[in-house]
Amino acid sequence: MSSMMRGTTDNGLLLPEPDEDGAPFWEFAARGELRVQTCARCRELRFPPRPCCPRCLSFDSAWQRMSGRGRIWSYVLPHPPLLPAYAALAPYNVVVVELAEAPRIRLVGNLVAAPDADIGSADPGQLRIGAPVRVTFARLAGGFTVPRWLAEAAS
Repeated sequence: MSSMMRGTTDNGLLLPEPDEDGAPFWEFAARGELRVQTCARCRELRFPPRPCCPRCLSFDSAWQRMSGRGRIWSYVLPHPPLLPAYAALAPYNVVVVELAEAPRIRLVGNLVAAPDADIGSADPGQLRIGAPVRVTFARLAGGFTVPRWLAEAAS
């Protein structure tokens, strides 16, 4: 998955730029599935997706379904927003989520109050390192479906 952005939605929000290796991630997200690239030979999970396994150097890969559960590993509340289109959404959060079954896999997204809520909708009081979260998927105006995160009760 490239860090480059494809363009923007009608309201100016950035869209992902899928590359050949990361395209399946976005295809699964559009179906409401969180999957991570896995080496077909040694079973090593890897993210971001890439053509070759860094562990065994195999070019064979598969996509393993994840539970969608994790915990907040880090977060930030950007002030002021760096991009003009995000000013109306401020303050909003950006979270780094560590996946429950793959702690070395971390995804960046937003904690939201409900499955199609705006990125600034979550109560900032829910943001804390280690807080349990679960994935939800939001369809953006540009046609992409992106993972976002919902707070879960601590167990």
